[in-house]
Formats: sequence, C-alpha cells, structure tokens
Amino acid sequence: MKNLAPGVWRLKELPAPTINVYLAEDVLVDAGRRWDRRRIFAEIEGREISMLALTHVHPDHQGVAKDVCEARGIPLACHADDVDAMEGRRPMQEAAADNLVNRAIKRIWEGPPHRVDRVLREGDEVAGFRVIHAPGHCRGEVIFFRESDRVAICGDVIRNMSYATALPGIKEPPGIFTYDPAENRRSIRKLADLNPSMILPGHGPAVTDMGKFERFVATLPS
Repeated sequence: MKNLAPGVWRLKELPAPTINVYLAEDVLVDAGRRWDRRRIFAEIEGREISMLALTHVHPDHQGVAKDVCEARGIPLACHADDVDAMEGRRPMQEAAADNLVNRAIKRIWEGPPHRVDRVLREGDEVAGFRVIHAPGHCRGEVIFFRESDRVAICGDVIRNMSYATALPGIKEPPGIFTYDPAENRRSIRKLADLNPSMILPGHGPAVTDMGKFERFVATLPS
C-alpha cells in the first residue's frame, strides 16, 4: 500500500493506479472489479477492516464487495440512492446501458449483489471523513471529505487519467458512464467549493496541484 495522507493508503496496482481502492483508517473504500479479488485480499491481509464503504455502485468499484464483506464479516455501506443497485433491484450502470462497452463491463467486472448494512446520507461520518452527496456520474455518488486536512476521496466525480493513454490528466468522467453529466459538473463544483488540499480519485494518481484543478473547473461548461 502507498500512504497518501495520515491514516489513508491506496492499495497497490501495477503498473499504475487505474482502478483505485483506498483504506481510510480501518475502512476499505471501494472494491474494484470482480477480477481484482486477489489484489485486494493480498493487500488487506493482516489488517483490521471494520467496514467497506463505496463511493458509488458501478462495476469497477463494487466488484469484490460481496467477497470482502462475507470473508471479513463486515458491513457494507453506500449512499441511500445506490442501495437498490447494490442489492440487485436496478441496474448498476444507467448511462448507455446498451452500449457495447458497458455491456462488456457488466459481464466481466460487475460483482454480485449484496445487502447494504449501513445507508449513507449527507453529513454522515466514515473514518473521520464527512459524507457529501455528489450525484451525476451515479445516483448515489459520494465524496468523503476530511475537514482536518481537507483530503477528499471523490470516486468518479473527476478522474486523473486518460483512458486512452493512461497518462495523468484531470478530466470529467466519460459520458457513456455518466447518467447526468450536467449534474456531475455541479458535483465537481461542489468538490471545488470544499477547497481540498488533496483529491483522491477513483481513477489515476492523487491530485495535489490545486491550481491545476481550479483551472480545470474554470473551463467546465455552465
């Protein structure tokens, strides 16, 4: 694991951070794809884990959720607006569900449904982080924000990599994966209003150049 901030680590992924899974104190944040099981279990071996909390319920963030929760006997948490998706009562990916890419992702990445034990809402606390509802990419997308040092774990509100080249770069999530891009831009501005010192996205390395982030936000369509 790589320590990124006090009490916050990113699980190893080679050759570069692409599908990020974090550990905040003893809470695992996100659960990768179904095929990330070996990587995640190896990284958390020997560590106490009290809960698995999802930034949002998409196949590349909930893939190993059921396995981790059952193996460790820990509760699963996600935002109220994503409970139906996690428990199998509605599709996880609502944007362009018939797109060939999304159909392939569902088939090879999506993990099985699992009961949500803790329903997250605006203002709740998880491992010292405040829950902030940030919909757009997904109905139940959340930001985990720590007031003490202004670290934000933001899921897919933004990404810090190109999916074409894998090179770092702050971008919006792709439209084919985002059910309401305009709403997601409002959530990006909500993230900016927090004045973060570090942003830990769902994809790509940590964002530490806040000037670059602010310039990106300034270019967003209104």
